[in-house]
Amino acid sequence: MFDKIYIEKLKSNFSEAVRVILTNKIRTLLTSLGIIFGVAAVITMLAIGNGAEKEILAQLELVGVNNIVITPIPDEKEDQNQEEDEDGASESKRFSKGLDMLDVESIAKNIPSIKSVSPEIILETYVIKKGRQNPVKLIGVFPEYFASANINIESGKNFSEAQSESALPVCIIGKKIEKKLFTGESAIGKNIKVKDVWLQVVGVIEEKFVSENAQENLGIRDMNLDIYIPAKTFLVRYKDRKIISDKPIDFGGGGVIFMGNQQGPKKKIPRGNYHQIDKLIVQVNDSKELNATADVLSRMLKRRHNDVLDFEISIPIQLLKQQQKTKQIFNIVLSIIAGISLLIGGIGIMNIMLASVLERTKEIGIIRAIGATQEDVILQFLTESVLVSIGGGIIGIILGVLASYILEITTGIETILSLSSILLSFFVATLIGLIFGIAPAKSAASKSPIEAIRHE
Repeated sequence: MFDKIYIEKLKSNFSEAVRVILTNKIRTLLTSLGIIFGVAAVITMLAIGNGAEKEILAQLELVGVNNIVITPIPDEKEDQNQEEDEDGASESKRFSKGLDMLDVESIAKNIPSIKSVSPEIILETYVIKKGRQNPVKLIGVFPEYFASANINIESGKNFSEAQSESALPVCIIGKKIEKKLFTGESAIGKNIKVKDVWLQVVGVIEEKFVSENAQENLGIRDMNLDIYIPAKTFLVRYKDRKIISDKPIDFGGGGVIFMGNQQGPKKKIPRGNYHQIDKLIVQVNDSKELNATADVLSRMLKRRHNDVLDFEISIPIQLLKQQQKTKQIFNIVLSIIAGISLLIGGIGIMNIMLASVLERTKEIGIIRAIGATQEDVILQFLTESVLVSIGGGIIGIILGVLASYILEITTGIETILSLSSILLSFFVATLIGLIFGIAPAKSAASKSPIEAIRHE
């Protein structure tokens, strides 16, 4: 019996709250604007944060685990290559042999914390299929490269030790290369002509999505369009920058050489890209050893390169974690701003409800006089404030979902909506209506029925 009476009270309060809200539509809408924009902002910010988190995790997968990346600096600054004497004449500085395979061997042999070392030697060339040339990147690597770079071989197999050591003409191709050259069939065991050399396909790597962001920020190539061959095969059959030939000097890179005679000053001539390899990926056993290993690598290479700093060492996972931390701080700040908007919306609800109490003082006195208790009055005004918050929350959810989709379409920023963020926003909106409705409700219930009826 008691439950039935209580349910009837709730129904009555609900219908009365709906009547009051519909009677003052514009005022109710303006009151709930803070809730609407606050909920929409929270949902949008959480969607952006989820998208950023997913992107960071995807980039972490692309760069591999516990990797240190060493890249050569072919374009040396002028002050690294020459210095002026007292007469202003230019004198050459120390000569560096550049990053080469001897460095790779020395690193693998002398640093115990290292799990694997693999160079990358890159050549932009073309693959010929049915008389047509398709541009590709040819990458010379060690077999360990695929594990350290977190690249899975989908079909076929990795290079064997015999294939790597004997410089055999074999290759592993990207998934997009297979789709383009061998439509509807497997590439394993077939031959492709890359520049002037025929290569046998022994493996195809698993297709991976590489965002433009990752390519720009981390220097990651679209590996789906690459062709990988053993490093020794690359150096023997394609190009080795350490070998001097009668071909014209390549002036496309950095570094300089100096020529001159006794009559005039020395003349600076570019050396070209004198580095034998284009990138070196060093994988350590434990992430705790990353910084110490990077420091040892820096000192070792500087000594081997005659104190010329013509290389750069970076730890991608630390760069990504720093980027992740920055984005998290940014999202927290934006969420706080959204929370302030919700707080302002709650204050707005409280102010309007207090004004409503003053307007309806006589009405409150009448319902108290005919038997309504203080609890009934409190419940009535709380129902109104909660309904205003719920209505604002529902509109805010719709706006937040639309804003997330529009933001992704217009800016390219990935947003991921989750049910938990929507439910959280809705719960917070309802809670704000409940909390900020308590003071007006108590104010209404505390009025004396006789004084309230006399109120004009």
